Amino acid sequence: MYQRFHRADVGRDRTNLYQEITDKIIAELEAGHVPWVQPWGAASAKAPLGMPRNAATQRGYTGINVLILWHAVIDRGFSGQSWLTFRQALGLGGHVRKGERGTTVVYADRFVPSEERLRAERDGDEPEAIPFLKRFTVFNTDQCQDLPPELATSSPSVPEGLILPQAEALIAATGADFRIGGDRAFYVPSDDYIQVPRPDSYFEPVNWHRTALHELGHWTGHPLRLARDLSGNFASNSYGKEELVAEMASAFVCASLGIVPTVRHADYLGAWLDILREDNRAIIRAASAASKAADYLLASLPATAATGEPATGMVAQAG
Repeated sequence: MYQRFHRADVGRDRTNLYQEITDKIIAELEAGHVPWVQPWGAASAKAPLGMPRNAATQRGYTGINVLILWHAVIDRGFSGQSWLTFRQALGLGGHVRKGERGTTVVYADRFVPSEERLRAERDGDEPEAIPFLKRFTVFNTDQCQDLPPELATSSPSVPEGLILPQAEALIAATGADFRIGGDRAFYVPSDDYIQVPRPDSYFEPVNWHRTALHELGHWTGHPLRLARDLSGNFASNSYGKEELVAEMASAFVCASLGIVPTVRHADYLGAWLDILREDNRAIIRAASAASKAADYLLASLPATAATGEPATGMVAQAG
């Protein structure tokens, strides 16, 4: 059984894909970025200058795919220019890590619909081929695991001493899927993993600890752990409440581990003020939830690894 191609449908899909790509290039140019002159010497570039290549076939990507993949390497902080499809990674004995988001590239070709071939045979002339773009999803080898050593790419190891041993011990003890790399810090509840940039990418590497423990605070809210509401969209009231919980949990854990916590940028202060002004019990609930989160994390450690005592117990339960 096969799917019949209709010229109008193919034309619409091709037009939509052309427009998607064009819109991305326009957005880059409007932001002052020239997509074909990437800032390889800037701090944002983790990968060396080079052309993107398929790690399985060693064929270089060409045309618009070069711009698409260069943008992904810079935007997402990948350390190399090698790419694989999901099936290629499996075929090489590895796999794409759970929760990784692929990059869409395109393949240009032409085909002759069966109706057009029949018409050409009937009329005695040459069939007209229709150009098309086909989408493929590829993953940087940074996003894969268990690849052969010669294909795997990995960021250089974090310099010794940038991650304090008590924080490193806590992260390991929790058993969290904790990934270091990229240029953003986040927790993905649906796939239950944390990603935090390298500590040496921070202006003050010590600030990394607050960020790492903040994301671990979110991790405790998963349904399999403390089951908090993690469904809020960015800038929503419930999102702001969860950010408040995670930020306080980070401060509580830092204090318990003897790490001087740093202050978060003012990006959430307005939202937190709105929450507290609307509900005079919100801070009590948030502090209680933060203590539970801190206790959950610190309970992973042997008693002597922190202060030798239960974690916080600092805040009364919410009423």
